Amino acid sequence: MTYPTPEDIAAAAARIAGRVRVTPVLQVEAEAFGLPCPLTFKLEHTQVTGSFKVRGAFNNMLSRDVPPAGVVAASGGNHGAAVAYAATSLGHASRIFVPRAIAREEKLRRMRDFGGEVILTDGTVADCMAEYAASAEETGALSVHPYDTDWTLAGQGTVAREFEEQAGGLDTILVATGGGGLIGGIAAWFGDRVNVVSVETEGTDTLARSLREGPDIDISATGIAAGSLGGPRLGVTSWEVIRDRVKTALVLPDEAVFEAARKLWETTRLVGEPGAAVALAALTSGAYVPAKDERIGVLLCGGNADVDWFAT
Repeated sequence: MTYPTPEDIAAAAARIAGRVRVTPVLQVEAEAFGLPCPLTFKLEHTQVTGSFKVRGAFNNMLSRDVPPAGVVAASGGNHGAAVAYAATSLGHASRIFVPRAIAREEKLRRMRDFGGEVILTDGTVADCMAEYAASAEETGALSVHPYDTDWTLAGQGTVAREFEEQAGGLDTILVATGGGGLIGGIAAWFGDRVNVVSVETEGTDTLARSLREGPDIDISATGIAAGSLGGPRLGVTSWEVIRDRVKTALVLPDEAVFEAARKLWETTRLVGEPGAAVALAALTSGAYVPAKDERIGVLLCGGNADVDWFAT
C-alpha cells in the first residue's frame, strides 16, 4: 500500500491555490496557557467553509472527472459543507448524506447554504456511509470520501505544508483525529521530521483503538465531538500512514474539551468547534506535557458550531 508523497501534496497545493484560503497562524506566549513553551495555532477554522475539509474536497474534484450526476458524500457536517461549496463553485450538483443521530442544525444549515442537497439517514454512521456509497453506485455521481482516498489525504496534507511555511520548524503538532484523513495527510507531509500527535475523545477514540486492536473495528461515536470526529473506522490509506508515522495517540474526556474551549476563548478570543478544541485539550488537560524549548503547533481544525457551545 502506498500513500501520498510530499510531491503529491505540493501538487495538490498548486491545484487548489486560489480556491481555498491561506489561513493565518497565531503565536501565543507560554504564560497564556501556563505552559513551559509558547504555542503556534494554525487557524484553519477561518477557512472558507469553516474547516480544513475544503482542501480535500477541491483536490478530489479537480483531480477527477465529475459526471453529469454531480458528486455525493457522507458527513457529520464539515466534509458535507466543503463538498457542497466546492461542487457549487465548480458548477456541479451535490448530495450529502448525514446521520440523523449526530446532525447539528448549524452544520446542516451550512451544507444547504453552500448548495448541497441534504439527506438525513437513520441508524449509525456506518449505515450512513453505506447509503451514500449505494447512492453513488445507483446515480453514477462521483463519490467524494471524507477521508479514505489519496486525493483527500493529499488535499488535507496541504494544511501541513502551509503551516510549515508560515511557522518554520515545528517539533510537535497536535491534531484532532476522526476518520484519519487530516492526520494522515499531515503525517504524509511531515514524515519523520515532526512528531505528529493524535488527540481524540473517549467517545471518538477510533485511532487509539485501532492501534490497540487493529483497524477492523466499528466505532459508534458519542459525546461532544461526535459530529466532527465520529468516523466509524480509519480509512485504509489513512491507517497505512498512521501506522508508519504516528506514535502517540491521546484520549481525553469531554470535560477536558469544554475546558480547553473556555481557555481558548478567555486567552485569545477565538471560538472553534468541539473538534478544534480537542487538540488544544491535550495541553490544557496535562495529557501532553511539552519540554521547555519544544516548538508546539496546534491545529484548530474547524469552527462550525454554535458560538457558545462550550459555555452551557
